[in-house]
Amino acid sequence: MNLTGIYAITDDTLLPSAQLLRACESALTEGIALLQYRSKSGDAAERLEHAQALSALCARFDTPLLINDDVELCLATGASGVHLGREDASLASARERLGDKALIGVTCHASIEYARKAEQQGADYVAFGRFFPSLTKPQAAQAQLNLLVEARAQLTVPIVAIGGINAQNGASVIEAGADMLAVIHSLFGQQDVAQQTRALNALFSGQPRSSK
Repeated sequence: MNLTGIYAITDDTLLPSAQLLRACESALTEGIALLQYRSKSGDAAERLEHAQALSALCARFDTPLLINDDVELCLATGASGVHLGREDASLASARERLGDKALIGVTCHASIEYARKAEQQGADYVAFGRFFPSLTKPQAAQAQLNLLVEARAQLTVPIVAIGGINAQNGASVIEAGADMLAVIHSLFGQQDVAQQTRALNALFSGQPRSSK
């Protein structure tokens, strides 16, 4: 699987139920590489309904759907895998439940050591950030772009960058070594999701990259 491009992440406040599928379909139509369903809603039935609908939608576009933090919801909906935070289920237990073919990513914040361990344990990608001021997690510790240069030199798994990334600053993140740009507000917080997806995808056209 080629993990390169725009990694779109949903947000309950930006995408209420009535807008969720339409916005995600717009992003999928314009060629995002990965979609993550991230919901902090306490309504389990609603989360199941949304994840099932997104799983079917992503299947139409042959695009992987990941579930944030929830291995059981991934199993229940036939999603492609999960993204695990530092305080979530262990990578080993998630892999045991989901199997070898599942796509599992891990949040590493600004720790290359944690990323190395995740790679050794079988993570399919690692995520670093935040790199810029973030509306989703404004209190998160900031990572420096040089972290991506170091990670590119030391890791072999794909690298995801997250945190305040948009069409104006994303090129510098790719140049530093990111394979994927994870975006929330800069995609789903915009009126024209399709246009914004095109603008973000354009960042990957002819962009130089730091070598491994």
